[in-house]
Amino acid sequence: MVYREAVEAEPYARAVEAAGAEPVLREAVPGLKLGECRGLLLTGGSDVDPSLYGETPVPETEPPDPDRDSAEAALIDEALARDLPLLAICRGMQILNVHLGGSLVQHLPTAARHVRRTPDKSLPAHRVTIEPGTLLSSIAGSEIWEVNSRHHQAIARLAPGLRVGARDAEDGTIEAVELPQRRFVLAVQWHPENQAPTDAGQRRLFERFVATL
Repeated sequence: MVYREAVEAEPYARAVEAAGAEPVLREAVPGLKLGECRGLLLTGGSDVDPSLYGETPVPETEPPDPDRDSAEAALIDEALARDLPLLAICRGMQILNVHLGGSLVQHLPTAARHVRRTPDKSLPAHRVTIEPGTLLSSIAGSEIWEVNSRHHQAIARLAPGLRVGARDAEDGTIEAVELPQRRFVLAVQWHPENQAPTDAGQRRLFERFVATL
């Protein structure tokens, strides 16, 4: 599991532990390798550098973190080459899409409905519609999920090979993607690590990830 701030990694670690696996936490630094790890979990965090998809930053875009971008890109390559399970959350979904050739909306015109920062991070912010026949659909067992949300960026151009797994029910923002060519590559734009303690559906995301390790 890759992180930048140790305290922010704790909910992800607890969700992985609850699903039955021992998390291996590593700060995002250049030269990081998966080694004997059996999967990769990419966590939330700051915005991906727009130069990686050929754009200059808009005023709302956060300062880049090139060390994290490059470290996570290398880990994505290693995980895909070894066909290891990969679960990507929020920023993790964005760096996955960018690294595979996609681009991002740097600031959503509907950001107000996606950036919901509350003391209780598990509170739902909006609904997503899950695409039938997808990996996410097989996990969810439902066409609609209520999810939390705190992102102001999202996928613009979908990377080659990725498939949309869910969209915002109102504005159509891509909320989940997957890579059917691999055993388990699933990325979501919300934060299931915060919802997992009280939401069985969100727990299943981590349980399926762990079951594939």
